[in-house]
Amino acid sequence: MSRIPVVVIGAGQAGLAVSRLLTTSGADHVVLERGRVGERWASFRWESLRLLSPNWLSRLPDFRYTGPDPDGFMSATEVTAYLRSYAEYADAPVVEGADVTAVERRGGRYRVTTGAGCWTADAVVVATGWCDVPHVPALAAALDPRIEQLTPGGYRAPADLADGGVLVVGASATGVQLAHELAGSGRRVVLAVGSHTRMPRRYRGLDIMWWLDAMGVLDRRLDDHPAPATARTEPSLQLVGSADGRNVDLRSLHERGVGLVGRLTGVAGHRIGFADDLTETTGRADGQLRALLRRVDRYAAAAGLAGEIEAAEPVRPVPTAGSVAGLDLHHAGIRTVLWATGYRRAYPWLRVPAFTRTGEIRHAGGVTAAPGLYVVGQRWQSRRNSSFLDGVRHDAATVVDRALGRLGAELSGRAA
Repeated sequence: MSRIPVVVIGAGQAGLAVSRLLTTSGADHVVLERGRVGERWASFRWESLRLLSPNWLSRLPDFRYTGPDPDGFMSATEVTAYLRSYAEYADAPVVEGADVTAVERRGGRYRVTTGAGCWTADAVVVATGWCDVPHVPALAAALDPRIEQLTPGGYRAPADLADGGVLVVGASATGVQLAHELAGSGRRVVLAVGSHTRMPRRYRGLDIMWWLDAMGVLDRRLDDHPAPATARTEPSLQLVGSADGRNVDLRSLHERGVGLVGRLTGVAGHRIGFADDLTETTGRADGQLRALLRRVDRYAAAAGLAGEIEAAEPVRPVPTAGSVAGLDLHHAGIRTVLWATGYRRAYPWLRVPAFTRTGEIRHAGGVTAAPGLYVVGQRWQSRRNSSFLDGVRHDAATVVDRALGRLGAELSGRAA
């Protein structure tokens, strides 16, 4: 049993950012990682996966991208290498292969049990990330067993799927990227569309992330959100990281031959039902996009950029005339359903009363109600980019300040 002031669980971007700040503050700590540094990125099987944000927008405490392609988009393999370089640069005290099996509060401290040993700590920082367990809706159990079912974590490339067409469920970033790739391989693809956030890859000649960063949209604080209780359920942006700057949204998919249908509502063997809501959901997303681009135009004018950038382009609506209320998968030749329906978090090892009714860690800016227990890397933890490779540094700094303040007070109290 080792005793240490702080245990950080997870050696991805969040855990390494916390570790760096603890090190520069002189705080002794350990980072426990179930696999190797950046394990989640390293274990992605999806070959074409890349960051949605350009490389220059990869900033961690005392570290940023300095490679030859700042406007490019790192692959999962490159992100893994980036994080491992950061861990080496920061001399992070990572223990790899330390799969946490229990975190319990005993006698005013935490006992952290792993397959590589046990630690007791005054503070624990959970930094296991936002995209943990792929979510598959319960109605998937009613699907004909002859039809293959996959989540993005089990997908690698089009050639690995069963012969035939594919139904992709979910039209956020992952869903549209997979639909685009599968259609490009010559397969018939149908995309079931729910709430989504349409976004161009480039606008007026600049990457959309440049605009969002320059305008402060990515740094928008949760307290300033008109509906903070629902912010964490906002759909991810319909973007793809690619050198050609192409758009991958519902209109481009329609032009590529992808069939667009409404939200999936029912499964009965090989028969699938869809809501009659495609026009409504696409219209709402298009309206939100137009409002954002008007903000960009106003910002460009105020910053004196209007004469240096390309002309504004109108938002072309998504065609919805071909939507259907149902589909017989066998008749349509569809042999695979790919569930791009988001992620959930799972903390079976965290035996501390710190959860909401839905199993999420309850916190305010990363600080939980359990003394000395913190979390970093949650979506919209304090701002829009809290779970991004770039934005996690802000919450890491807040949590480290709070943890060190608490540790200092506890040590002073014990000395007295």
